[in-house]
Amino acid sequence: MSNILEYKGYIGRVEFSAEDKVFHGKIDFINDLVTFEATSVEALEKEFKASVDDYIETCKELNIKPQKSFKGTFNVRIAPELHKEAAFQAAKRNLSLNRLVEEALKHELVSNAGTG
Repeated sequence: MSNILEYKGYIGRVEFSAEDKVFHGKIDFINDLVTFEATSVEALEKEFKASVDDYIETCKELNIKPQKSFKGTFNVRIAPELHKEAAFQAAKRNLSLNRLVEEALKHELVSNAGTG
């Protein structure tokens, strides 16, 4: 079971209000607030897509660049010893530290695919 929707690179997270009998959600990982709601799963998917399209169109009308959920960069805080070992291993393999971390993440995600 998943409460995540994806459309045009945007990620929406959904919750259900039993009290109101409505699904509601918002686009995650952007600073702007973009929400959507519906009373059925089918309508929810339509509303999510419409909200993404509306967000992109509104940004265009306002002449601003729409934010993207992920830019491909992030900061990771790790123990200094692990940082040192990773840098050493990257150098031994003639890789950048970024490339080593990317390969390690890919390996971890592939190894655990379908377990979540």
